[in-house]
Amino acid sequence: MKELLGKCNAFTEIEWIFFDIGSTLIDESECYKLRYREAVAGTAISPEDFEKKVIEFSKQNLKGDHEAVKYYGLKLPPWHKEAEKPYDNAEYVLKQLSQKGYRLGVIANQSPGTRDRLSSWGLLKYLDIVLASAEEGVSKPDIGIFHRALTAAKCLPANAVMVGDRLDNDIAPAKKVGMKTIWIKQGLCGLASVNNINEQADHEIEDLSDLLKIF
Repeated sequence: MKELLGKCNAFTEIEWIFFDIGSTLIDESECYKLRYREAVAGTAISPEDFEKKVIEFSKQNLKGDHEAVKYYGLKLPPWHKEAEKPYDNAEYVLKQLSQKGYRLGVIANQSPGTRDRLSSWGLLKYLDIVLASAEEGVSKPDIGIFHRALTAAKCLPANAVMVGDRLDNDIAPAKKVGMKTIWIKQGLCGLASVNNINEQADHEIEDLSDLLKIF
């Protein structure tokens, strides 16, 4: 309990909470299942065996699905955005944080139309800033997109926290600009391992609702 309190105390100066989208606010598990089935269609490889290989590579801090298709000599199927959906508690958590007085934003690598998708999911109304790579012309882990978010928020790095599932795209660059960081271990990237101090988040959580224990 003392360790948890110590970690939570690191967030007492936070005014802004920024989120990644995929495997953070949005559940992509059905998208991956579709990709596995399409990748092995017409082969003797089962989707289950393909998924095991994806997990194996993900635990090595690699892009599991990309590495798995290379391993089997297959082609990477398209991403089915229509299968994306918010985690069941995403809206509740954003609403609670907003009501507590936190300003909320998104910093994400996304294709065009991010605001429209967030609106269709019922999440946009809780977000004060949305910076997506397609519209900004800069992608994580480039720290430029983090600086733009902080400038738009008129917020010092020490008063902002980044919540994301990827050590390379979310945690490391956010730390580099001086933001606090929370690694949410959802999805395939939650299987990764911290290999150096640059990837060490200030706190780790397993579920979005855990944020309400911190803030």
